[in-house]
Amino acid sequence: MSNVIELKDVWRIYNEGAEEPVYALQGVSISIRHGEYSAIVGTSGSGKSTLMNIIGCLDRPTRGTYMLDGIDIENRSDDELATIRNKTVGFVFQQFNLLGSMSALKNVMLPLVYAGIPGKERKIRAELALKEVGLENRMHHRPNELSGGQQQRVAIARAIVNKPSILLADEPTGALDSTTASEIMDLFGRLVKEGMTVILVTHDPETASRANRIIKVRDGKILEDIAMGTVS
Repeated sequence: MSNVIELKDVWRIYNEGAEEPVYALQGVSISIRHGEYSAIVGTSGSGKSTLMNIIGCLDRPTRGTYMLDGIDIENRSDDELATIRNKTVGFVFQQFNLLGSMSALKNVMLPLVYAGIPGKERKIRAELALKEVGLENRMHHRPNELSGGQQQRVAIARAIVNKPSILLADEPTGALDSTTASEIMDLFGRLVKEGMTVILVTHDPETASRANRIIKVRDGKILEDIAMGTVS
């Protein structure tokens, strides 16, 4: 199986050249295959968020190389990176970031608007994505008419509607109760079984344990990289 992510000797240094530079990442090398379910784990300040930002093309390495789905990220313009993000990476965050004035369906359609997909196809694809996350009966509800778990499902539908290579989830259960969090993790597991690459970024060992690979980050370095077996 081919790699969707390849980082080789990646460094991220803030204030490089200053008296006290910040070494957020120090020589990180990771390969993640298509269809893999990985969790990047670390405490606050460990470098996991910086690593997430680089994987998601929200930031650039100071040194080292990054290949995303066969694309060399180095020397890409901001506009090129934005296009790559929109096509290749779906983002899910702790805060759902839904537009309160729009229905669930219209929230999910937004990435397709930016991708230039025609209106009729946008609606069909958004309806399919909402069905995928079990919200076919809540398409026309606004966020304030949905529970927290339902809002996160809308956010996941929005993240997968462009059929990205990677779903990148940053503390996706942090704002949810334990039962709802478990349901969201079940959904991620199902997406992986259907062939999607899912990367969780979390400080929570219990959330991370649902993945089949745990990458532990400390002080900007990979501390451990552990295969966990089958997806739960």
